[in-house]
Amino acid sequence: MSNRHLSRSIAMQSLFEWDFRGQPTAGLPAIVEHNLVEFGPGIDNADFTTSIIDGVIEHLSEIDTLIAQYAPSWPISQITLVDRNILRIGVYELKFAKNMPPKVAINEAIEMAKNFGGPSSGKFINGVLGSMYNDTLKEQGPAPSTANAESTPAAPAN
Repeated sequence: MSNRHLSRSIAMQSLFEWDFRGQPTAGLPAIVEHNLVEFGPGIDNADFTTSIIDGVIEHLSEIDTLIAQYAPSWPISQITLVDRNILRIGVYELKFAKNMPPKVAINEAIEMAKNFGGPSSGKFINGVLGSMYNDTLKEQGPAPSTANAESTPAAPAN
């Protein structure tokens, strides 16, 4: 398992525990520290784990609003704790993280859903994040043309 995948898994487990306990702000650093020691001994980049968690917490209301928008049949409180926190990480990486390729964020979230969630978690996560990504592409408009002038046939000289 790669360090980044492990870091995301530890971030999800920490957010899960934090959410399960009623989101106590004061307890989150202790939860993260315990999970890093328990599940990631010798992990090279613990900063990646904490940056994900800090980013999710910083943008939590915006993230939850986006989840509610893209999963309208599922109020945020009715999404399972595992799926909810995987979605939070996926939305954070998709919308707020710098230098995170969108397809990596989506694929990592789907993998976590398959590993930690229920039988339909992967499809649910894929549907929500995929719709969000497709809307982002529509907002950005068509990609610039990759054709260059050298590949265009030249007009014959007179």
